[in-house]
Amino acid sequence: MDAGPGAAPHPARGRPGAPSSATRAPGAPWARFSAWLECVCVVTFDLELGQALELVYPSDSRLTDKEVGPALWERTSPGEQALTRFPVFQKSSICYLSFPDSHSGCLGDTQFSFRIRQCGGQRHLWHPDDRHGDSGVPVSLQREAAHYFGYVYFRQVKDSSVKRGYFQKSLVLVSRLPFVRLFQALLSLIAPEYFDKLVPCLEAVCSEIDQWPAPMPGQTLNLPVMGVVLQVHIPSRADKPESSPPKQCGHENLLPAPVVLSSVHELDLFRCFQPVLAHVQMLWELMLLGEPLVVLAPSPAVSSEMVLALTSCLQPLKFCCDYRPYFTVHDSEFKEFTTRTQAPPNVVLGVTNPFFIKTLQHWPHILRIGEPRMSGDLPKQVKLKKPSRLKTLDTKPGLYTAYTAHLHRDKALLRRLLKGLQRERPSDLLSALLRRHLLELTQSFIIPLEHYMASLMPLQKSITPWKTPPQIRPFRQDDFLRSLEHSGPQLTCMLKGDWLGLYRRFFKSPHFDGWYRQRHKEMAQKLEALHLEAICEAQNIEIWMKDKSEVEVVDLVLKLRERLVRAQGHQLPVKEATMKRARLYIETVVRSLPMDLQVVLCSP
Repeated sequence: MDAGPGAAPHPARGRPGAPSSATRAPGAPWARFSAWLECVCVVTFDLELGQALELVYPSDSRLTDKEVGPALWERTSPGEQALTRFPVFQKSSICYLSFPDSHSGCLGDTQFSFRIRQCGGQRHLWHPDDRHGDSGVPVSLQREAAHYFGYVYFRQVKDSSVKRGYFQKSLVLVSRLPFVRLFQALLSLIAPEYFDKLVPCLEAVCSEIDQWPAPMPGQTLNLPVMGVVLQVHIPSRADKPESSPPKQCGHENLLPAPVVLSSVHELDLFRCFQPVLAHVQMLWELMLLGEPLVVLAPSPAVSSEMVLALTSCLQPLKFCCDYRPYFTVHDSEFKEFTTRTQAPPNVVLGVTNPFFIKTLQHWPHILRIGEPRMSGDLPKQVKLKKPSRLKTLDTKPGLYTAYTAHLHRDKALLRRLLKGLQRERPSDLLSALLRRHLLELTQSFIIPLEHYMASLMPLQKSITPWKTPPQIRPFRQDDFLRSLEHSGPQLTCMLKGDWLGLYRRFFKSPHFDGWYRQRHKEMAQKLEALHLEAICEAQNIEIWMKDKSEVEVVDLVLKLRERLVRAQGHQLPVKEATMKRARLYIETVVRSLPMDLQVVLCSP
């Protein structure tokens, strides 16, 4: 646990670090490891220094002073340690976020997660499978170029051999992948063993991860680690939303039999939402509109799970706002998030320190949750309260907001969940029921937008080979709202309420902007692909070239090549047969040009 505001991370010393993991070639050491993890960190508590980064593995991972503290101990080879300065992500943030704060009182073993902003600009995805992988996964699960996730296993137990009387240490997996379930399972295997056997165990685990296949969408992978095989399915855009765990497959010849994870990313939604089941729909609206929300919880575990559950309830829509599953007063963005000189940012903030009640009193929505308690057959529900009832000391659990929901509450859902509890249904079935409800609610809201957006696409017959393709028509909000009378969410959702008002507020949110940009980008790529197909299917290219200048012909070659490169990089939805015809067209056109131009166009 932290030592208060006066504690500081390990002081700076050291020499320049090894080359960044961002520059590793596919065949370089730790290349496969980096498809899954950036690095593994060990954070300990030093009586004089406070939280200190004890170890980073592999040794060429790069961290900036902001990200951990000015410097750290780095394992460079078995049996050798050296102090190294790593310039890339926040060391101090990792140190502070890897320990529960002093108000949490976490004893024993605790798992939680955090999310931090990368310093020094965005890293370019280096791994050859990164771009293809991201194009195939659901948008809500794509890697983040500007943020890291930290998955923490914290242990605090009494130890008379330590001056403070307690053994306090965290093992942290740092990754760009939002695979919380997978990394929690991985930590459950390796952390207890590491705390007993220390570095040799960690080196062996990292070497095993470096043998794993890349996380390609749609594949079911067997991942061996520490004598156990984890079987996981990497989500794909082609997957249909499932309400039950996928069947075990492909393990008949595996010894030992694999541990099958039903999901790499989905939490136990029912357990996370237990205290707020009566307000799930209102919270869904707040997430949809990108409203600023503070979650004040008794521990980092409860805080981080609630924030991750809230941000996941919009799937398949991508959550476009910032969110921090666990946030402390030591974070580098503390001033940015707590300033009163401007409106609160669009952030979902998970905190455990009651000090934030005073600091964030001006935020419009604060969810205060306590330890889970049962009230009859249903977990005790937090009450809806006005912000004026928020007290800086001893604030009772509740959802403090002046927001009025646009949609009526789905009482049938609560009855089904209560009936499931009374019949002692498994938690995963109740989670599937809740997830299905939220999925259908989001789909009912998004489908009219998708239909209207599709109507803005030019007709395929208007795309001709030798003319610039027509433009996508602009999105007109009033036209869309008028279309809802005949093709609105009422066709797929039984819920009544002010859908028009909800759409109007949605248009002002970051999620509409994010959704529109993504869909417009996909449609523009489709338009380019259709235009390329039209050119390749044209039978009269020689006739077209007869009355064209060399400049126009060269321009056609360059445009075809540029689209071919993008298609090969999976950025355009083009069939292999079309790409083959495009290459032949380029060869035909180039051969028709004078020799000096042929030499220029054929040069690498």
